[in-house]
Amino acid sequence: MTDKKPVPLEFEQPLQMLAQQIEALENQLQDQPELADDIDRLQEQYEKLRRSLYSNLDPRDHLQIARHPQRPYSRDYFERWDENWVELHGDRKGMDDPAMVTGLVDLGPYRVVVVGTQKGRSLRDKQQCNFGMPQPEGYRKALRLFKHAEKFGLPIITIIDTPGAYPGMAAEEHNQAEAIAVNLFELAGLKVPVVAIVTGEGGSGGALAVGVANKVLMLEHSVYSVISPEGCASILWRANDKVAEACRAMKMTAKEIKELGVIDEVIPEPLGGAHHDYDVSAANTKKAIIKQLDNLTKMSGADVRADIQKKFRQIGAFVED
Repeated sequence: MTDKKPVPLEFEQPLQMLAQQIEALENQLQDQPELADDIDRLQEQYEKLRRSLYSNLDPRDHLQIARHPQRPYSRDYFERWDENWVELHGDRKGMDDPAMVTGLVDLGPYRVVVVGTQKGRSLRDKQQCNFGMPQPEGYRKALRLFKHAEKFGLPIITIIDTPGAYPGMAAEEHNQAEAIAVNLFELAGLKVPVVAIVTGEGGSGGALAVGVANKVLMLEHSVYSVISPEGCASILWRANDKVAEACRAMKMTAKEIKELGVIDEVIPEPLGGAHHDYDVSAANTKKAIIKQLDNLTKMSGADVRADIQKKFRQIGAFVED
């Protein structure tokens, strides 16, 4: 569970108003016991509205949940999967990007290599992590762990929650595009199983650089897209007020992408989003990963490599005249 009460999002304002009414009545309950029935009725109304609200979300609502500042990040999952997990640092070229977290985790019956993007909580952490946008050194650190996993025959689990690779001048000078391209190439040739999970925002090549996997999963309210909706709106409509239209046009929600055949499974979240209960979210992702590994670990190395290449070659569709 999160330490702080979740911050309400824009579309959650009706719920917030109702919760405030309930809280106000509860403060008067000691002096006016007859208010108990009114409180029960409002609480029942609150739960009914809550279930209705989250079962009819717009794509932009999913985007807001995916970007929630209290949403669990990679470290939150790793710590709950294995409280004794071992973090590994550095790209062995003199740098260590905090936006990419890597290590070793005992996940049920499996010892796995984990690689995940990290956005940071405090303002200082966010600045150090470039708000979850890895630099080339972060992708090279991930690459080192991919090779480590193959050397020792360990499955790889990646967590994706990034708006994209860091676009700064220094990142470009350090060959950002080359770092991403090398990761794509190496991931497609691994002989150990790879399972990727989009837990929040999966953006562009920055996400794909750790997302080429035998199985790609998404949390229920996460999003996955080639560009941010804001970027799409600025290109197609040259307007900032078309973000909602861009979200609908891009088919970026977990359910839509599953229907398109890009991902393999949608993992359910606690009602309201993963930020309402870290423990349940971690348990749901752990269960989904183990289920995939139970099948993938039965395959030979050659079959694992053929499987991942076949998966990405089959994505997409075309119509011949």
